[in-house]
Amino acid sequence: MAKLTEVAKAEELKAGTMKKVVVEGREILLARIGDKYYAVEDRCPHMKGDLSQGKLDGTVVTCPVHGSQFDVTTGQVVRWLKGGLMSKLGSMFKPPKSLSVYNVKVEAGKVFLEV
Repeated sequence: MAKLTEVAKAEELKAGTMKKVVVEGREILLARIGDKYYAVEDRCPHMKGDLSQGKLDGTVVTCPVHGSQFDVTTGQVVRWLKGGLMSKLGSMFKPPKSLSVYNVKVEAGKVFLEV
């Protein structure tokens, strides 16, 4: 059964920002888009790049390692690798994979994750 774990104060994240939190040994990317909070696994499924070190543009986070992009609201792949020959070869060996998504709850100025 999943449980709620407090991971941040609501005011810690400004709109359009993100940070890594660790819950029960899992690295999770917490992002604030407008007034909503989203949580996905922090490691890129391609080569385990640290997404919290990447760039957040709207709802899309870009992996700092090979440029894969994911929508933090759904975990879905937006772009797998940067493109070109290396991208095609890389996709043959490591097909695109979405990120795991975690439920977020904000209550009394605190952000909780369901893990």
